[in-house]
This record gives sequence, C-alpha cells and structure tokens, in this order.
Amino acid sequence: MASDLLGGAPEQSYDASSIEVLEGLEPVRKRPGMYIGGTDERALHHLVAEVLDNSMDEAVAGHANRIEIELHADHSITVRDNGRGIPIDPHPKFPGKSALEVILCTLHAGGKFGGKAYETSGGLHGVGISVVNALSDHVRVEVARDRRLYAQEFSRGIVQGPVAEIGAAPNRRGTSVTFHPDAEIFGALKFKPARLLKMVRSKAYLFSGVEIRWKSAIDDGETPREATFHFPGGLADYLAETLGGAATYAERPFAGKVSFQEKFSTPGSVEWAINWTPSRDGFIQSYCNTVPTPEGGTHEAGFWAAVLKGIRAYGELVNNRKAKDIMREDLTGGGCALVSCFIREPEFVGQTKDRLATTEAGRLVEGAVRDHFDNWLAADTKAAGAILDYLVLRAEERMRRRQEKETARKSATKKLRLPGKLVDCSSNAREGTELFIVEGDSAGGSAKMARERKSQALLPLRGKILNVLGAASSKLGSNAEINDLCQALGVGMGSKFNLDDLRYDKIIIMTDADVDGAHIASLLMTFFFSQMRPMIDAGHLYLACPPLYRLTQGARRVYCLDEAEREAWMARGLGGKGKIDVSRFKGLGEMDAKDLKDTTMNPETRKLIRVTIDEDEPGETDDLVERLMGKKPEMRFQYISQNAQFVEDLDV
Repeated sequence: MASDLLGGAPEQSYDASSIEVLEGLEPVRKRPGMYIGGTDERALHHLVAEVLDNSMDEAVAGHANRIEIELHADHSITVRDNGRGIPIDPHPKFPGKSALEVILCTLHAGGKFGGKAYETSGGLHGVGISVVNALSDHVRVEVARDRRLYAQEFSRGIVQGPVAEIGAAPNRRGTSVTFHPDAEIFGALKFKPARLLKMVRSKAYLFSGVEIRWKSAIDDGETPREATFHFPGGLADYLAETLGGAATYAERPFAGKVSFQEKFSTPGSVEWAINWTPSRDGFIQSYCNTVPTPEGGTHEAGFWAAVLKGIRAYGELVNNRKAKDIMREDLTGGGCALVSCFIREPEFVGQTKDRLATTEAGRLVEGAVRDHFDNWLAADTKAAGAILDYLVLRAEERMRRRQEKETARKSATKKLRLPGKLVDCSSNAREGTELFIVEGDSAGGSAKMARERKSQALLPLRGKILNVLGAASSKLGSNAEINDLCQALGVGMGSKFNLDDLRYDKIIIMTDADVDGAHIASLLMTFFFSQMRPMIDAGHLYLACPPLYRLTQGARRVYCLDEAEREAWMARGLGGKGKIDVSRFKGLGEMDAKDLKDTTMNPETRKLIRVTIDEDEPGETDDLVERLMGKKPEMRFQYISQNAQFVEDLDV
C-alpha cells in the first residue's frame, strides 16, 4: 500500500462535500441505539413506553383519568387518553406548521421544558414521541379539542399531509396515537402481549387516579384479551399482589405518600411500600415520574438511607446495641420495596432513563420518608421488634461470612502465584474490593494513578483475549492472558470454578469507548459467560462507562457518555460563561488520572453497568452468544444484517 501512495496514486478526497448533515429525524433512523438503546425487543417495547408516558404525564398533571391501550392484529399499537389533546394550532416559530407536526417531527420539541404545562413529567428531552415517529412506518395521531376532531399522519418521520379536521366530537377529548414499528429498523420482531400488559399494570399502580384499559387482538394463550386496571391503594396494592401469600414480619407494610411541598416547599412527591419476608429474596422496584428506573439512582439511595437510619435509631431506643452494625445490604436482603417519586426536571442517565441522577432527589426522599418510618416503628412495636431481630441476624451472618472470607483470602493470597502485571489492592477482605480489567499499558498507567489503592486492583491485558467459544481446552489452558486472569481472580474455569474463591467483590471490564474496546469487552463477557457463569448470576461482573466527551465552559465541566448526551448539553448549555470547549477522548490512555477517576473509577461519581442474564428468556442468551461469538461467521452476518440496518458496510 505504501508503494501505491509513493507512486502517486490519487488519494480519496476529503473536503466540505464529505461532511454529511443529518436533518429532521434522520439521526434517529441512522443511529436508533442512541435514542432507544438499540433495535432489540427491549427497544421495540420502549416505543410503547414513550407514548404511554406522555398520557401518564397528562394524568399525573390532573388533565386525564383514563388511558386505553390496544394491540391490533397487525402488531400496531394505539394509545388513547382523555387529556387536553396535543395543540393543533400553528406554531409561532414555524409558520405553516401545526404544533402537532413540530412535536412529532422535531427533536427536542415538547411542552415539558419550561415547566408551565407540566409540574412533573416522565418526558424531559422532547425526543420520545418524535423517536417513535421516526422509527415507525405509519403513525396516525387523532386529537379531540374544543369538541372537534383532528388527525394527521406520518411515515418514517415524514409528515404525509396537513392537519385534517375530521368533524364534530362533542363527547370526546384527548389524544390518540397509533403507530406501527418499521420492519427496516426492527426486522421480524413483534410486540409481546404479556410484556405490554406487565408495563400497563405497573403504570396503573404508580398513579392511583388513573384507570388504564387494555385490549389485544392477539391471543398468546396466557394474556387476557381485555382488562381494566385501577388501584386506589397505589403501591401498597402493588406490593400485596407481588408478595401474594408470603409470610411477612409486619402484618401491614410500611407504606405512604408524601408531598415534598409540605416539608421542603418544592413541587413533587414520593410514594413507597416495603415489607420484609423470610420467604423470598428481597427486591426494589423504583420509578421516577412513572418511568421505571431498573438501575436505581438517587431516589433509591435516599429511601434506603431513611430506612437504615430509622432502624438503627429504633435499635438504640430499645437498647439493642447490635443495631448499629446493620448495613444497607442487610435491609435489601429480605426487604421487598417499591418507591415512586415525582420531581421537576429529573436528570436521567441516558435517553432510556434506566437510572436517576438528580442529586436533590436523594435528600427529598430521605427527608420525606424518615419521619414516617420512625412513627411507623413506634406505632407497631411488634412488627418493629420482629424486623429489628431479623436484620440483626442478617448483619451477624454477614460479618461472620466476611470474617471467614478474610481468613480464606489471606491464606489464598499466600498460596497464589499472582501474575506480575497485576496491581493488587491492599485490602485482605473481598468485600468492597474491585478488579479493573483494562486494555494495554497506557490505560493501565492512568488507571494506576486514578485508583483507590486500598480497594481497587488493576489487571492490564495486552491485545484481545482468545475467543473461548469452540476453543479446545488445551488451548484455553495454554493462553497466557486467560491464565493471568484466572490467577488474578483466584478461581478455576468451567467445572473447577468456585464462587467462594473469587478474590474481588466487583470485576469491572474497562475498555475504550470504540469498536476495538467493544470487541474486547465482548470477548471477556463471552469468556465469563461460558467459563464463570455463577459469577455473573451472583452480580459480580460490571462494565465501566468511560465518557466520550468532556465539555468545559468557564469553571463548569461536564462529561458525556455519547453523542446524544453531548448534543443535549450543547443545546441547553452548561450554565457557565463563554464558549463551550469540546474535548473527545479517543481512549482511556488519553484521559488524565483526574478525568479517569472522576468519571469512571470513583464509586461516588462513576456509572457502572451490571452484566445480567435475562431470566425470562434463558435460552435466548445462549443462542445470542453462539450467534455473535461462535465459529460460524454466516450466523454473525445474518444477525448483524437483521439488527443493524443502519450499518452500510459490514466487516464481519
């Protein structure tokens, strides 16, 4: 190739004409993963959540009390509400366009930015309904306002005509959105009635003032064709149904709803329900503005802080000295909890809103819940005593196990031949320790300076590890990178793996935010999935989330995980003075130790993704790993062709 260049072969031109500008909703169709997290089944059902959230916002704001969801035979969806109806009058900034068309066809357009139309809402960025429009081959919106009915249709984000006045609608009000997902984006994926019904039921629990009606033309053999959900008891009803007939330590759960206005003079509220049971593992399901937050966030942290402080204070009141040893993990072990908060302008991690990041939410929830928990414990001393005894026993068991593991780890460390490139932590206990698996020495150098020496260890890998699917056991045993990894973890592979031998509490894959980094992470996850599956099932494997961008405006500094987050911050500003300076990190090795620590390694400020296996579809994970990482390239090509239609050049 060098000789061709030296011989004067013309280089491919790179000038202004090479710069592509995506207009309207083209960015969504080009990169749907940036807006809905991918093009898989989860992303498909997320479209319904985006439309349903708009109707729920109308209900929470007091303008609607009924929502209807209908799944049609052609797998299109209709969501109707009896709210105010999307405005259809001309938009002042876009002459010739109705407000309806602007909302459906423009990113970052909506009624939830100024705070005048909605006090609290689940839609924040003004991209939800427009993303649904962009990724659907047909959308029809009907609006009943002022006793008249209007309609407008769209296809793949493009308006098909002006707003049409259908006629009189004296007994109807609100918005109806019907959409059919585009097969060019989602392939052969179809809506699952059971998954949709679960979403619908949970929304009804989250706001006791709404009635949600479900109707389906598709019979899957297990989901009712019609159902109506209305739960005046809110989350207390939800918890009772979830626990069923399970024995609990309290006859009645600790449940309630409090307005932040009463104590903090700020809009919003929090509702909760929790009980402890010996019959099953604990769980917490949290929501913000009716949007599920499966990865938790600040509202969850505030709730557990209130409960933890309350139970410790009660233990001190009744002279139980062991109560001071109770930790959050003791509460969550058998604690079954539901938490739902409503706040203004919440900050989520990513457009799919899996984790709440609003710092203020933690303080509001903790302050609102704490007094009520103290009163509940004092009013029901029988339940309070049973719960306290249970939690003290859990704390004692946890400390006993930790002591055993510390002893075992100290002896194991003496016996282990640890790899020379492992930078170990100083702690002898497994609890609270972390091993970062990083690519290359340059990233390892920055991480070494950024780490917390007591609890954080590093293992640099050189190059890409062996793809273990289909590799002979002899090849696995002789691979240097895999041997180093097993020695650092203190465990064997396959049938020789013993979870109790694991030397670290968290195993964190930390690779560059590029294609090579994603490939290395995929190889590592495949290795752990095939050789150390119990480690994933026990929740020890994580992915780090290094940022792609750093935005600086004066003294204000913000890190962005992806292009969408960068665009959102650029659009609303950082709150500082002067021009916004944008820095793009090409790799972890380019980040200085402070940036790496603040964004990726410090537990107080970082974001981690826990690697989990979908328990609802156990066979699908094995099949997907085999298709993507197995020996047959044609299966890999087929999957990518079906699920990444926006990729123009495939290199498999």
